[in-house]
Amino acid sequence: MSAPLSNKGTLYLVPTPLDFGMALEAAPAETWLPRETLAVASGLTHWITENAKSTRAFLKRVEATVGIAAPVQGQHITELPRAAHKKGDHTPHAEGDTQSRELLAPALHGNDIGLVSEAGMPAIADPGSAVVRAAHALGLKVVPLTGPVSLMLALSASGLNGQSFAFVGYVPQEATERGKRLRDLEALALKTGQTQILIETPYRNTALLQALLHTLHPHTRLAVCCAMSLPQQVSRSALVSEWKRSPGIANDLPLDTPAVFLFGR
Repeated sequence: MSAPLSNKGTLYLVPTPLDFGMALEAAPAETWLPRETLAVASGLTHWITENAKSTRAFLKRVEATVGIAAPVQGQHITELPRAAHKKGDHTPHAEGDTQSRELLAPALHGNDIGLVSEAGMPAIADPGSAVVRAAHALGLKVVPLTGPVSLMLALSASGLNGQSFAFVGYVPQEATERGKRLRDLEALALKTGQTQILIETPYRNTALLQALLHTLHPHTRLAVCCAMSLPQQVSRSALVSEWKRSPGIANDLPLDTPAVFLFGR
């Protein structure tokens, strides 16, 4: 492993507001991000990103709040490889490591770099972990900044076990495979007390909720947390039997927004 050198840049993990892609009037960036995070973001001119378009939109919001070091069109914005979007980049492999090191080349010449995803904290439920690994291998300082993380916001609002939990990502879309996966996760949750956390693409949220209600045991607790940190955020937590007995529990859930699903005992 390379030894850190003072003339190398820093990799900053920059969280972004959770409203990307939603039909909302963009609020000032300081609505969701601390001034200290905005101050760092405003000084950066090199970015590694999940989506260049959303990063430019984010920078415009930073510019409107605290200004930026270079015009948006003059910022150096590089997208992560497409494979990182489709398959994730959490499993080390030679090609991904090489690509990540190449993305970090400006930091070896003293430039600080910001890593961002479309919304929330990069490298959590989003790509970016390969870049973080490469930064450590290159001896770069890695600094996560403070901002919204939907998984943790949902966990705190769920009433479920926050001492032991696992984020399991997406479950299969095919009904039989999805049912088996949910039953396996529920068995683990009921045996160990470990809260299971999963997500879905917004247009499939309703189908996932129905699958959960159909598959989980009546005494399992299910929480659904939508649009976390946003004006229309709603969290509901109840036993599956209560969800079924009172369908109104789900009626006011904005399931067309990003949602986090949690279950356990």
